[in-house]
Amino acid sequence: MVAARPNTSGHADAVKWNAVRQRDAATDGQFVSGVRSTGIYCRPSCPSRLPAPHRVSFFVGPSEPESAGFRACKRCLPDQESPSAGLVRRACEYIQENSDLVPTLADISRLVGSSASHLQRVFKEATGVTLKQYAAAWRLDRFTALIRGGQSISAALYEVGFGSSSRLYESSSKQLGMSPGAYKRGGLGMSIYHTVVACPLGRLLVAATDQGICSVTLGASDRELEEILRAEYPSAKHSPDGGLLKVWVAEILSYLDGERTGLDLPLDIRATAFQQQVWQMLRTIPYGETRTYQEVARALGKDNAVRAVGTACGANPVALVVPCHRVLRKDGGLGGYRWGLERKKSLLEMEQASD
Repeated sequence: MVAARPNTSGHADAVKWNAVRQRDAATDGQFVSGVRSTGIYCRPSCPSRLPAPHRVSFFVGPSEPESAGFRACKRCLPDQESPSAGLVRRACEYIQENSDLVPTLADISRLVGSSASHLQRVFKEATGVTLKQYAAAWRLDRFTALIRGGQSISAALYEVGFGSSSRLYESSSKQLGMSPGAYKRGGLGMSIYHTVVACPLGRLLVAATDQGICSVTLGASDRELEEILRAEYPSAKHSPDGGLLKVWVAEILSYLDGERTGLDLPLDIRATAFQQQVWQMLRTIPYGETRTYQEVARALGKDNAVRAVGTACGANPVALVVPCHRVLRKDGGLGGYRWGLERKKSLLEMEQASD
């Protein structure tokens, strides 16, 4: 008999047990369940007889239960890559290795050996974005890396396959929130207006461009928060908001008071392809629930990117709107939080009390 404890708790465990009970194949790859009385771990969709709930522990992937003494089920083979995960991995690899091309969904489906509809569905379930969105984000990620490295915009443009400056500017305006030239120069030419108000967690700064919110930060003093904003956008023009942000600020304060369970606000933030995926995934975590860094990485189809997920959470420029506070360590510990662990703890307690 294996002695182990679940590495998640509360509502998250209930959701996972429900997936096991329903043999939900859509959750395969997100976690595995170990049965302490048999010492075997399985996929959620395993057709084997259901165990008693109190005998089940949940793990992020095969390495965790095997380290705890469990062995893989011979029916559902949870230690092997699932067909869906394999499709997603091969599609991502093809896009990354051919970022100078613009392959169609039909092209990628044929190359990975899947129907277009099936690939699109499993890819969106695993990453939170479509193949087209992933390819565009990856291409833009390469572009921004090239110009940060000193390459000219025109040379970088054609190296990553945009084909024309109009396509580049259309893509960058949606994902970077500024022109490529402004991005390279730290936001030169941008106008950012901000306000700082009192909130239950100290001081709250909200800043925006004409396109949407670009920064939501928490701290102890106005000066501290304004310095952080200017460091993130050193070349932009900064000014007080003059009351223009009062509606968005009111929504954020309402959330902090436990009166709202979500913040669907327009954003204008810079992001690499990977950060974009992580932040989009975080926005799907329900109010009052948490995920581990490992679970987020696995949901993105990137089991080995746990540390990168943590880094992306730490780089999140819009606290609360992108709820990075809902991501914990696999042992249930708080992990890190850019705005202080006490604030993270308070946010989680507030959400769980209001749920």
